[in-house]
Amino acid sequence: MCGRYVNISKVKAVEKRFSAIVEQPELFMPNTNIGIGAKALVITQERSDLIKHYQFGFTPYWAKKSFHLFNARAEGDHNKENDTSYSGAKGITSKPAFRQSIRSKRCLVLADAFIEGPKVERLSKPYVIYKKDGSPFAFAGIYDTWINPDTGETIDSFAIITTVSNKITAAISHYRSPVILHEEDESIWLDSNTPLAEVTDILQPYPAEELNAYPISSAIKNPRSNGPGLLKPIGQRVIPEYDYEIYSHLSLQGMGMTQARQRKLDLGF
Repeated sequence: MCGRYVNISKVKAVEKRFSAIVEQPELFMPNTNIGIGAKALVITQERSDLIKHYQFGFTPYWAKKSFHLFNARAEGDHNKENDTSYSGAKGITSKPAFRQSIRSKRCLVLADAFIEGPKVERLSKPYVIYKKDGSPFAFAGIYDTWINPDTGETIDSFAIITTVSNKITAAISHYRSPVILHEEDESIWLDSNTPLAEVTDILQPYPAEELNAYPISSAIKNPRSNGPGLLKPIGQRVIPEYDYEIYSHLSLQGMGMTQARQRKLDLGF
């Protein structure tokens, strides 16, 4: 399941990539360890021109108490064996917690990478999974607004939709993967006029050949830990690479550095 992910691109880069403006830039902070309860970047169906900060951990509007559901299975209660060849119904459309949001409250969850581990060891043996081209991307998400019946507090929250594993997540012995949207599908996902059948057709594993992964320290298990050091490789990539250093890209360019430091990196120092 996708319970931790990374968002460290700079404001202008994110705004340019998604053709939207960050609504509250003062809240925009790099985060290498986004987990349940954190405020994170989303673009909703209601305002595709705005990037908002919503809470990671979904609670449907009708709930009597906070749920904090961080993932929503595309197959719903089907495919409990997580068969990668599954082609049946997308049961998310009938799950009480998600059936309204999948129809009318879809969002883009903005990210630069995500953290996953083997089915057994989980975050005791974590990996960073990222796009080989280093670009930001969007998970398929759903959201809702819940009002705390005790305090009256309004909470906007979201979950990331998951599907079966692709070859990258399978290579680290994990049985699920988050739905990463193709860039051309992002506007379709946000369009309220998109037929439900087309919406569910989008919920497929992302092409593994466009992704890669490498192991990192289990220090990321601590939800209070943060900083570029968490992304430092402690082993080889799943697929060998020779022309792109994701750690340098994520931890230095994403987190910010001086022009002098950038020149040194460009010259190979």
